[in-house]
Amino acid sequence: MPKMKSVKGAVKRFKVKKNGTVKRGTAFRSHILTKQDAGTRRANKTPKVIAKVDAANVKAMIN
Repeated sequence: MPKMKSVKGAVKRFKVKKNGTVKRGTAFRSHILTKQDAGTRRANKTPKVIAKVDAANVKAMIN
């Protein structure tokens, strides 16, 4: 049997933490941040976690 290949787009976007949850990035953080109010910018800095429902699919993509 050939080895399963990981989905490179998923590898670049997600990381699995030690406790098994999956971290993800935040949208709307690249440029033109002056239009956003300070609260939104601050909220976008905090680490985000994927829902349990989607975590199994992402882990399968990452291997």
